[in-house]
Amino acid sequence: MKDFLFQLSELKSQNRIFTLCIIVGAKGSTPRKEGAKMLVFDDGTIFGTIGGGAIELQVIADALEVLRSGKPVKKMYQLEEDVQMHCGGSMEIYMEPFNKDLNLYIFGAGHVGREVGRFAADLDFKVIYVDNREGIYHEFPCDYAQCITNDYYKAIEEIEFTTRDFAVITTPNHEFDEQIMLRMAKKGLTYVGMIGSKRKVAEARKRLLAQGVIGEEELNRVDMPIGIPFNSQTPREIAISIVAKLIDVKNTQGL
Repeated sequence: MKDFLFQLSELKSQNRIFTLCIIVGAKGSTPRKEGAKMLVFDDGTIFGTIGGGAIELQVIADALEVLRSGKPVKKMYQLEEDVQMHCGGSMEIYMEPFNKDLNLYIFGAGHVGREVGRFAADLDFKVIYVDNREGIYHEFPCDYAQCITNDYYKAIEEIEFTTRDFAVITTPNHEFDEQIMLRMAKKGLTYVGMIGSKRKVAEARKRLLAQGVIGEEELNRVDMPIGIPFNSQTPREIAISIVAKLIDVKNTQGL
Protein backbone atom coordinates (compact mmCIF):
# COMPACT_ATOMS: atom_id res chain seq x y z
CA MET A 1 0.00 0.00 0.00
CA LYS A 2 2.77 2.45 0.96
CA ASP A 3 4.70 1.64 -2.22
CA PHE A 4 1.59 2.24 -4.32
CA LEU A 5 0.84 5.59 -2.69
CA PHE A 6 4.47 6.64 -3.07
CA GLN A 7 4.33 5.75 -6.75
CA LEU A 8 1.09 7.71 -7.14
CA SER A 9 2.64 10.79 -5.54
CA GLU A 10 5.78 10.53 -7.65
CA LEU A 11 3.84 10.20 -10.88
CA LYS A 12 1.64 13.20 -10.05
CA SER A 13 4.71 15.33 -9.27
CA GLN A 14 6.11 14.29 -12.67
CA ASN A 15 2.90 15.46 -14.34
CA ARG A 16 2.29 11.97 -15.76
CA ILE A 17 -1.07 11.03 -17.29
CA PHE A 18 -2.87 7.97 -15.93
CA THR A 19 -6.14 6.54 -14.62
CA LEU A 20 -6.36 5.18 -11.09
CA CYS A 21 -8.47 2.00 -10.92
CA ILE A 22 -9.67 0.64 -7.56
CA ILE A 23 -11.86 -2.38 -6.90
CA VAL A 24 -14.59 -1.02 -4.61
CA GLY A 25 -16.84 -4.08 -4.67
CA ALA A 26 -16.39 -7.80 -5.34
CA LYS A 27 -18.92 -10.63 -5.11
CA GLY A 28 -18.51 -14.33 -5.75
CA SER A 29 -15.38 -15.75 -7.31
CA THR A 30 -13.11 -12.91 -8.51
CA PRO A 31 -9.35 -12.71 -9.20
CA ARG A 32 -8.86 -9.82 -6.72
CA LYS A 33 -10.93 -8.34 -3.90
CA GLU A 34 -11.86 -4.83 -2.63
CA GLY A 35 -8.97 -2.42 -2.39
CA ALA A 36 -6.85 -3.84 -5.22
CA LYS A 37 -5.42 -0.99 -7.30
CA MET A 38 -3.99 -0.46 -10.75
CA LEU A 39 -2.70 2.54 -12.68
CA VAL A 40 -3.30 2.66 -16.43
CA PHE A 41 -1.02 5.05 -18.33
CA ASP A 42 -1.94 6.86 -21.52
CA ASP A 43 0.12 4.41 -23.59
CA GLY A 44 -1.79 1.42 -22.16
CA THR A 45 0.95 0.22 -19.81
CA ILE A 46 0.05 -0.46 -16.18
CA PHE A 47 1.36 -0.41 -12.61
CA GLY A 48 -0.28 -2.83 -10.18
CA THR A 49 -3.08 -5.22 -11.08
CA ILE A 50 -6.78 -5.80 -10.50
CA GLY A 51 -6.50 -9.51 -11.33
CA GLY A 52 -5.12 -10.06 -14.82
CA GLY A 53 -6.86 -11.90 -17.61
CA ALA A 54 -9.83 -10.68 -19.61
CA ILE A 55 -11.19 -8.42 -16.87
CA GLU A 56 -7.91 -6.52 -16.65
CA LEU A 57 -7.76 -6.07 -20.43
CA GLN A 58 -11.31 -4.68 -20.41
CA VAL A 59 -10.57 -2.33 -17.51
CA ILE A 60 -7.44 -1.06 -19.28
CA ALA A 61 -9.52 -0.22 -22.35
CA ASP A 62 -12.18 1.48 -20.23
CA ALA A 63 -9.55 3.36 -18.22
CA LEU A 64 -8.09 4.82 -21.42
CA GLU A 65 -11.56 6.04 -22.38
CA VAL A 66 -11.95 7.58 -18.92
CA LEU A 67 -8.63 9.34 -19.43
CA ARG A 68 -9.87 10.78 -22.72
CA SER A 69 -13.15 11.94 -21.18
CA GLY A 70 -11.48 13.44 -18.11
CA LYS A 71 -14.34 12.32 -15.86
CA PRO A 72 -14.27 9.64 -13.13
CA VAL A 73 -16.65 6.71 -13.36
CA LYS A 74 -17.69 3.67 -11.32
CA LYS A 75 -18.44 0.59 -13.41
CA MET A 76 -19.83 -2.85 -12.64
CA TYR A 77 -18.47 -5.91 -14.44
CA GLN A 78 -20.24 -9.28 -14.52
CA LEU A 79 -17.25 -11.49 -15.20
CA GLU A 80 -19.00 -14.28 -17.08
CA GLU A 81 -21.42 -12.12 -19.06
CA ASP A 82 -19.13 -9.16 -19.82
CA VAL A 83 -15.69 -10.69 -20.27
CA GLN A 84 -16.38 -14.44 -20.56
CA MET A 85 -14.54 -15.34 -17.35
CA HIS A 86 -16.09 -18.54 -15.99
CA CYS A 87 -15.40 -17.73 -12.32
CA GLY A 88 -18.80 -16.04 -12.45
CA GLY A 89 -18.38 -13.30 -9.88
CA SER A 90 -18.80 -9.54 -10.22
CA MET A 91 -16.45 -6.60 -9.65
CA GLU A 92 -17.21 -2.90 -9.24
CA ILE A 93 -14.30 -0.67 -10.17
CA TYR A 94 -13.85 3.05 -9.60
CA MET A 95 -11.72 4.81 -12.24
CA GLU A 96 -10.37 8.33 -11.79
CA PRO A 97 -8.32 10.14 -14.46
CA PHE A 98 -5.19 12.09 -13.57
CA ASN A 99 -4.37 14.37 -16.46
CA LYS A 100 -1.54 16.86 -16.71
CA ASP A 101 -1.85 20.12 -14.81
CA LEU A 102 -3.83 22.75 -16.67
CA ASN A 103 -1.53 25.13 -18.50
CA LEU A 104 -2.31 28.82 -18.10
CA TYR A 105 -0.52 31.01 -20.65
CA ILE A 106 -0.39 34.63 -19.56
CA PHE A 107 0.56 37.01 -22.35
CA GLY A 108 1.93 40.08 -20.61
CA ALA A 109 3.70 39.87 -17.24
CA GLY A 110 2.76 43.38 -16.13
CA HIS A 111 0.83 44.32 -13.00
CA VAL A 112 -2.37 42.42 -13.77
CA GLY A 113 -0.74 39.44 -15.48
CA ARG A 114 1.68 38.76 -12.65
CA GLU A 115 -1.13 38.88 -10.08
CA VAL A 116 -3.21 36.47 -12.15
CA GLY A 117 -0.26 34.08 -12.20
CA ARG A 118 0.28 34.28 -8.44
CA PHE A 119 -3.32 33.39 -7.67
CA ALA A 120 -3.59 30.74 -10.39
CA ALA A 121 -0.41 28.94 -9.31
CA ASP A 122 -2.00 28.30 -5.91
CA LEU A 123 -5.03 26.79 -7.63
CA ASP A 124 -3.28 23.97 -9.53
CA PHE A 125 -2.64 25.83 -12.78
CA LYS A 126 0.77 25.53 -14.38
CA VAL A 127 1.60 29.16 -15.10
CA ILE A 128 3.57 30.15 -18.22
CA TYR A 129 4.29 33.85 -18.72
CA VAL A 130 5.00 35.13 -22.22
CA ASP A 131 6.36 38.66 -22.57
CA ASN A 132 8.49 40.45 -25.15
CA ARG A 133 10.17 42.79 -22.65
CA GLU A 134 13.72 42.00 -21.55
CA GLY A 135 14.11 42.08 -17.78
CA ILE A 136 10.39 42.03 -16.97
CA TYR A 137 10.81 38.89 -14.86
CA HIS A 138 13.33 40.65 -12.59
CA GLU A 139 10.55 42.92 -11.36
CA PHE A 140 8.75 40.26 -9.31
CA PRO A 141 9.44 36.78 -7.87
CA CYS A 142 8.23 34.22 -10.41
CA ASP A 143 9.97 31.00 -9.44
CA TYR A 144 6.55 29.30 -9.45
CA ALA A 145 6.17 29.82 -13.21
CA GLN A 146 7.81 29.20 -16.55
CA CYS A 147 8.93 32.53 -17.99
CA ILE A 148 9.28 32.99 -21.75
CA THR A 149 10.89 36.11 -23.22
CA ASN A 150 10.04 36.21 -26.90
CA ASP A 151 8.13 38.04 -29.58
CA TYR A 152 4.47 37.31 -28.81
CA TYR A 153 3.55 36.13 -32.29
CA LYS A 154 6.65 33.97 -32.65
CA ALA A 155 6.01 32.40 -29.25
CA ILE A 156 2.47 31.49 -30.28
CA GLU A 157 3.78 29.67 -33.34
CA GLU A 158 6.41 27.79 -31.32
CA ILE A 159 4.25 26.66 -28.39
CA GLU A 160 2.34 23.38 -28.77
CA PHE A 161 -1.05 24.27 -27.29
CA THR A 162 -3.67 21.68 -26.34
CA THR A 163 -7.44 21.84 -26.02
CA ARG A 164 -7.05 21.75 -22.19
CA ASP A 165 -5.01 24.97 -22.10
CA PHE A 166 -6.10 28.40 -20.86
CA ALA A 167 -4.82 31.77 -22.07
CA VAL A 168 -5.08 35.23 -20.54
CA ILE A 169 -4.08 38.26 -22.61
CA THR A 170 -2.96 41.27 -20.56
CA THR A 171 -0.21 43.05 -22.49
CA PRO A 172 0.28 46.83 -22.11
CA ASN A 173 -0.52 47.39 -25.79
CA HIS A 174 -4.03 47.13 -27.27
CA GLU A 175 -2.68 46.18 -30.70
CA PHE A 176 -0.72 43.31 -29.19
CA ASP A 177 -3.80 42.22 -27.26
CA GLU A 178 -5.95 42.08 -30.38
CA GLN A 179 -3.38 40.33 -32.55
CA ILE A 180 -2.63 37.75 -29.86
CA MET A 181 -6.35 37.19 -29.38
CA LEU A 182 -6.86 36.66 -33.13
CA ARG A 183 -4.17 33.99 -33.17
CA MET A 184 -5.18 32.29 -29.93
CA ALA A 185 -8.89 32.20 -30.83
CA LYS A 186 -8.02 29.76 -33.63
CA LYS A 187 -6.02 27.38 -31.40
CA GLY A 188 -9.03 25.61 -29.85
CA LEU A 189 -8.08 26.21 -26.21
CA THR A 190 -10.51 25.64 -23.36
CA TYR A 191 -10.40 29.33 -22.50
CA VAL A 192 -9.07 32.53 -24.07
CA GLY A 193 -9.67 35.87 -22.36
CA MET A 194 -8.58 39.39 -23.31
CA ILE A 195 -8.41 42.39 -21.01
CA GLY A 196 -10.00 45.69 -21.99
CA SER A 197 -12.75 48.15 -21.18
CA LYS A 198 -16.27 47.45 -22.42
CA ARG A 199 -15.99 50.31 -24.91
CA LYS A 200 -12.64 49.21 -26.35
CA VAL A 201 -13.77 45.60 -26.58
CA ALA A 202 -16.99 46.60 -28.35
CA GLU A 203 -15.04 48.74 -30.83
CA ALA A 204 -12.52 45.96 -31.46
CA ARG A 205 -15.26 43.41 -31.94
CA LYS A 206 -17.10 45.56 -34.47
CA ARG A 207 -13.93 46.39 -36.39
CA LEU A 208 -12.55 42.83 -36.53
CA LEU A 209 -15.86 41.38 -37.72
CA ALA A 210 -16.14 44.09 -40.38
CA GLN A 211 -12.61 43.28 -41.57
CA GLY A 212 -13.49 39.60 -41.82
CA VAL A 213 -10.32 38.49 -39.97
CA ILE A 214 -12.30 36.33 -37.54
CA GLY A 215 -15.71 34.71 -37.57
CA GLU A 216 -18.43 35.65 -35.10
CA GLU A 217 -18.56 32.12 -33.65
CA GLU A 218 -14.81 32.13 -32.95
CA LEU A 219 -14.99 35.62 -31.48
CA ASN A 220 -17.88 34.66 -29.20
CA ARG A 221 -15.67 32.01 -27.59
CA VAL A 222 -13.24 34.70 -26.41
CA ASP A 223 -13.99 36.12 -22.97
CA MET A 224 -13.74 39.89 -23.37
CA PRO A 225 -13.75 41.97 -21.30
CA ILE A 226 -12.02 39.26 -19.33
CA GLY A 227 -13.14 37.93 -15.97
CA ILE A 228 -16.25 37.88 -13.81
CA PRO A 229 -17.79 41.35 -13.67
CA PHE A 230 -17.64 43.18 -10.37
CA ASN A 231 -16.31 46.56 -9.28
CA SER A 232 -12.59 45.69 -9.37
CA GLN A 233 -10.03 48.49 -9.59
CA THR A 234 -6.54 47.50 -8.43
CA PRO A 235 -4.42 44.94 -10.33
CA ARG A 236 -4.98 42.38 -7.56
CA GLU A 237 -8.74 42.94 -7.62
CA ILE A 238 -8.84 42.66 -11.42
CA ALA A 239 -6.76 39.48 -11.16
CA ILE A 240 -9.25 38.00 -8.70
CA SER A 241 -12.07 38.55 -11.20
CA ILE A 242 -10.01 36.86 -13.93
CA VAL A 243 -8.99 33.87 -11.81
CA ALA A 244 -12.58 33.46 -10.63
CA LYS A 245 -13.57 33.07 -14.29
CA LEU A 246 -10.80 30.51 -14.85
CA ILE A 247 -12.04 28.49 -11.89
CA ASP A 248 -15.64 28.68 -13.13
CA VAL A 249 -14.65 27.40 -16.58
CA LYS A 250 -12.41 24.67 -15.14
CA ASN A 251 -15.05 23.35 -12.77
CA THR A 252 -17.93 23.69 -15.20
CA GLN A 253 -16.05 21.58 -17.73
CA GLY A 254 -14.90 19.09 -15.10
CA LEU A 255 -11.19 19.61 -15.74
